[in-house]
Amino acid sequence: MPVAAVIFDLDGVIVDSEIWWHEERVAWAAARGLRWTEADTRAVMGANSAAWARIMRQRLGMAESDEPAILEAVVDRVTARYAGGAPVIEGAVEAVRRIAAVWPVAIASSAHRGVIDAALDATGLRATIPVVVSSDEVDHGKPAPDVYLEAARRLGVAAAGCLIVEDSINGLRAGLAAGMTTVLVPNPSVPPAPGAEAIADHVLARLVDLDPAALALRAGAAEPANGAA
Repeated sequence: MPVAAVIFDLDGVIVDSEIWWHEERVAWAAARGLRWTEADTRAVMGANSAAWARIMRQRLGMAESDEPAILEAVVDRVTARYAGGAPVIEGAVEAVRRIAAVWPVAIASSAHRGVIDAALDATGLRATIPVVVSSDEVDHGKPAPDVYLEAARRLGVAAAGCLIVEDSINGLRAGLAAGMTTVLVPNPSVPPAPGAEAIADHVLARLVDLDPAALALRAGAAEPANGAA
């Protein structure tokens, strides 16, 4: 089966912004006399906004009523950083444009939609990527397949024909659970958890090296059990 569409994660794949999220969580916690660590950041990788706010609150020992304030503050801090431009990964924007000229493309990101929009504006990719799905728009964030299945549905293609590009193990698990073929492009700033390379169908050093036509889809890739695509 040829590749029918390519779906990209955003943070860590197109923009080197995972470190921004970590820095802003560290700063927000430190202003309250609390400590946010790299282990804490790994715990929220792939989670949608509601989930990571809950995890932050729990790990920082805060009250449940603090979750909305945590979410709003971190999202605002990260969004504001895009006003100064995007931390684009070398060659990523050009690679996305090259691929979008041949295949239908989408973004399937765990980020808040406001942050996604700010990133697409800062990179100049908003017009290039017509389909954008945030995990906040579906029932479950990564590693559940929901965000990838919704992106495929909006593109109008079968899940088995989709190639997904990720930098995290939870993102890879989401793509695999959706019945899609996975490409791991490890991010040097925030490397994927151990075991990510072992579960990926393909591993590339750089997004600029991605050639969907040259990559084989997973043999026997099946539609997800719920039949969504």
